[in-house]
Amino acid sequence: MQGVIIMKEITIQEMKHACVGQAEDERAGTGCTVIICKEGAVAGVDVRGGGPATRETDLLNPINMVQKIHAVCLSGGSAYGLDAASGVMQYLEEHGIGFDMQVARIPIVCGASLFDLSVGDPNVRPDKAMGYQACVNSESGCFEEGNHGAGTGASVGKMLGFDHAMKSGIGTYGLEMDGVQVVAIVAVNACGNVVDFDTNEVLAGMLDKDTNTIIKAEDVLEQFRKAQPLGNTTIGCIITNAKLTKAQCTKVAGISHNGYARSIHPVHTMSDGDTIFVLSTQEVDCDPDIIGVMATNAMGKAINRAVYKAKGAYGLKAHCDLK
Repeated sequence: MQGVIIMKEITIQEMKHACVGQAEDERAGTGCTVIICKEGAVAGVDVRGGGPATRETDLLNPINMVQKIHAVCLSGGSAYGLDAASGVMQYLEEHGIGFDMQVARIPIVCGASLFDLSVGDPNVRPDKAMGYQACVNSESGCFEEGNHGAGTGASVGKMLGFDHAMKSGIGTYGLEMDGVQVVAIVAVNACGNVVDFDTNEVLAGMLDKDTNTIIKAEDVLEQFRKAQPLGNTTIGCIITNAKLTKAQCTKVAGISHNGYARSIHPVHTMSDGDTIFVLSTQEVDCDPDIIGVMATNAMGKAINRAVYKAKGAYGLKAHCDLK
């Protein structure tokens, strides 16, 4: 059809003004992922879960002064893992990146952590050294999905407790349309099941070990109400080259949660701390509603990739083990 603009898939490496690095402790089952915008990015955030662990989210409110941030740090380790952002700050300061306050250049690093202390060694969490190493690793331009970075110890399907959980990880998916780029990165550690964004097929979640099949969330709502499982949270980031204001970034972050809702059942529970950041590198004009549609699709499919790319570990089966 004449005049139709085709949307194509892209990778995070195709974003000119953003880079990603990861570090992990595979034995301990935890890690962190950092998204760096050295020239700064206008940003927003939307927190929907009932139990978040976050850093520097208040300054993203459009009424507040700072207009650009320099990195987002996603980590395991629950609230302890927020310490990884300190290593990101150190790295950025050493490279002369930050908000110029005359007497010092202060990097603005936002972050969120998921709960992965149920796997590996709960006494080992992402720290300043790991956050710094993730930044160093960003220089290679390499990004691995599955059991890496913030997704190292991630799991899903904990409505009936951790005994029924399955392994997930970190995933990414990007789209480009007429020069407008939108990429999602997400570490999937949901209380609920993960379903296919397009078909609603259940991919991973509460595992019935006797039949090697996944229990539907709708079938265990009463048990879920009594169990109140802990140890969850899906954390992600949308990166776009579109020119957006802080308010528009915040709105796109909210819209992007539709990707969560279409790929995780149930989502935004009281035991999740579901959080999405949006980074805008201010390069291309585009309607924010278009970015919202692209971000929803990218986020939903990144969640699916986090499950598809995960490998069984820490006594948990992954999607690939069901075949």
